[in-house]
Amino acid sequence: MVRLLVGLLIVGGRRLEHVVYVKGDPVFQRFSGLAHLPSPRTLSRWLKNFKVVWVERLQWLNAEVVAPIVRHLSVRTLTIDVDGTVVSTGLQVERAFRGFNPHHRKVPSYYPISAYLAETGHVLRVQNRSGNVEDGKASLAFLKDLFRQVGATVGGDYRLVFRMDGAFFKEKVIRLLESRGAGYAIKVPFYQWLDLQSLIRRRRRWERVNAEVECFEEVLAPSPWDTFLRVAIYRKRVHHPTRKNYQLDLFDPDDGTYEYSAIASNMELSARSLWWFMCGRGAHEKVIGQLKSGLAFDTVPTNHYGANSAWQQIVTLAHNLLTNFQIETGAARRTRSRKRTALYVLKSPQTLRFELFNRAGEVVRPNGRTVLRLSDNAKVRHVFERIAGQLAQAA
Repeated sequence: MVRLLVGLLIVGGRRLEHVVYVKGDPVFQRFSGLAHLPSPRTLSRWLKNFKVVWVERLQWLNAEVVAPIVRHLSVRTLTIDVDGTVVSTGLQVERAFRGFNPHHRKVPSYYPISAYLAETGHVLRVQNRSGNVEDGKASLAFLKDLFRQVGATVGGDYRLVFRMDGAFFKEKVIRLLESRGAGYAIKVPFYQWLDLQSLIRRRRRWERVNAEVECFEEVLAPSPWDTFLRVAIYRKRVHHPTRKNYQLDLFDPDDGTYEYSAIASNMELSARSLWWFMCGRGAHEKVIGQLKSGLAFDTVPTNHYGANSAWQQIVTLAHNLLTNFQIETGAARRTRSRKRTALYVLKSPQTLRFELFNRAGEVVRPNGRTVLRLSDNAKVRHVFERIAGQLAQAA
């Protein structure tokens, strides 16, 4: 049944009802291993049987899928992006509450958190949560489980480096990362008790990052935390007022308009390098968008929390299998950049469907042997032969 849902997602299905459109497809039924495909109602009942323990089994299945690729990388540091995303639900969905939903504030939602491995493009771990959770406080258990998962599946020989947004700027989160020997780069909100505004006001010389961005570094001692933090503060010149102009009253109008941001880090990177490193978080946001638009992560198939959590794990499994498929069949390598994004050129699910999966064909049986016959296209033939050769080597 898991293979059935993975296959349905890969070919473009977004709801349980879409299973009726692949009935009678011999290629799909061979992939799923089922002689007769179930009805949407049967799929819904099967999903609703999922309890927390079975969702955790799916999480470990995802971890086992990712681990072999990671162990073959020639890197000693793994960069992990952690962030939450909103999945809007219906009014009758179990454990869905109003919370952080910037576009639809009154709509109940889930707020799943995910960990993305920047080097390979895999989603290491996903945890479904109610929509009214506070990201920073609720992330502690998730991070502990993530450390345990990486140690058990990949090994303890890697140094982990985390990138997070301002919601994770919490004392307990930072102390947890430091206690595990992990590096981190976390966006710093402009809280009044940090008084970053006075540092900006007093600053006269800024270091240039690029044509639009300047920076400087400070060591802060937040009084509630009883610790020291290295913080890099940035300003980006813009040509019009925006919502991110937190300190418009600090400068004369002749000085221009700036957007300000700050990053706390314990990594041995200069402020300039830290800016580019933090820009790499955009790859995680892009993958979250692909999960929603290409693999139905934002679909809520039932009103049952366990079923919806299992659906998110199966969507993640489909994404990780597609990533493995591309890496193991010869995806081109990228040049390592300052943003520390994926080492491979990976295609979106929509592109893979157009180029490989959703192709017209005919199942014929010459001399009693089943053959899938495709149209004679030189480009398609070259791609399929290359993939067949790579799969033989991977096997």
